[in-house]
Amino acid sequence: MKIMVMGGAGFVGTNLIKRLLKDKQEVHAVDNYSTGFKSNHQDGCTYHEYDLASEHMLGIYVDHGTYPYWREYEFDLIFNVAALARIQPSLKNPLKTIRNNFNSALHTLEWARQNNTPVVFAGSSTLHHGLWGSPYAWSKYGGEQLCELYNKVYDLPISICRFYNVYGPHQLEDGAYATVVGIFERQYREGKPLTITANGEQRRDFTHIDDIVDGLVRCGDILVTDRSHEISGQAYELGRGKNFSINELANMFGEDYPTEYIPARKGEYPFTLADYTKANQELGWTPTLDIKDYIKTKVK
Repeated sequence: MKIMVMGGAGFVGTNLIKRLLKDKQEVHAVDNYSTGFKSNHQDGCTYHEYDLASEHMLGIYVDHGTYPYWREYEFDLIFNVAALARIQPSLKNPLKTIRNNFNSALHTLEWARQNNTPVVFAGSSTLHHGLWGSPYAWSKYGGEQLCELYNKVYDLPISICRFYNVYGPHQLEDGAYATVVGIFERQYREGKPLTITANGEQRRDFTHIDDIVDGLVRCGDILVTDRSHEISGQAYELGRGKNFSINELANMFGEDYPTEYIPARKGEYPFTLADYTKANQELGWTPTLDIKDYIKTKVK
């Protein structure tokens, strides 16, 4: 198959591309490198630097040098894993988050409609904690609503995969978009205390990136094989199905390893916990990797 990965130089996109190349697919990727890196490029994938939120994406402006020439290619499947994916940065800059996440979803779906190409869209578990908790949560919900619109009105084959606290290779370890697992890994390597927000009792359903990628690929394979399959128009929870407190996560690095508590951050949820029953029944998906085993490989 010829596959396009939107957000292909980021954390999820890079791991997804690795899997697709391993499966002998022809892969292209688009990224604006706002949170992705060219150092993540994988041999065998063709990369295109572009801002999916730009109106140029749809060819509204066809000035030479701004028109995305890759739009002329025909693809069998599109994965949209492009997003500014953290709550706290969205609170500081709502316009940037909403513009990026909502518009990139809209433009990708419209391009897919024009070419009648199936789409697998990366949703978010923030949906289950209310839409008004952060601009990020709203932007991802808005993306899901666009998916439903294009599925119902235009019969475009679309599936949504909602991620839960993803960790693993290529995760960000520093900066506003870093994951807590990534931050802890970096702090541990540097011999610094692990910084825990609030009292550390907030619980997270940590899910390994390889399990996430497996769910994405299963959705894509089914949509391409049978465009009218029952998974079209459906959303699936991709999470481990068990959670740990941030204190418990820190203890995995060593019960005596130093920690430092910092003030609570606005927008944080008390817990995340997936119910992946539907994904198991309809996709045959079951998570297999555990955060405890992963941390053991990082601790000296």
